[in-house]
Amino acid sequence: MPKNKEYAQVIKMLGNGRLEAMCFDGTKRLCHIRGKLRKKVWINTSDIILVGLRDYQDNKADVILKYNADEARSLKAYGELPEHAKINETDTFGPGDDDEIQFDDIGDDDEDIDDVSSTSLFSV
Repeated sequence: MPKNKEYAQVIKMLGNGRLEAMCFDGTKRLCHIRGKLRKKVWINTSDIILVGLRDYQDNKADVILKYNADEARSLKAYGELPEHAKINETDTFGPGDDDEIQFDDIGDDDEDIDDVSSTSLFSV
C-alpha cells in the first residue's frame, strides 16, 4: 500500500458528499467523496473504502474507491485488511438479483376486473 492511501470503514454518512470513516491505521477521518464517484457509486455505513490521505491535513481524506463485499473479503484474505474488520453483508438489489424472490400463486377465485359488473351509486 502506498503511503498516501489507506483502507477505511465508513462510520457515518454526513451528507453533502462527506462521510466519517475509521481508517485501519487507527485514525478517524472526515472524508470527501470525489465528484467522479458522486451519484454513480453509492456508499453506505460499514462499507470498505480506499481513501487518499492529504499531506497538509491529517484528519481529512478523499474517497478514491468503494469495495463491494466480495472484493473486501478478498482483501481480508490477502491480509490487506485487519482481522477485526467486519465486512458489510447487506446486498443492494441490482440486475439479476430478482432470481430469489418468490411470489404466491394467484388463485382462480380472484375476480377478473373485466367481469365485475358496474353498479351506479347515484341514480339519475
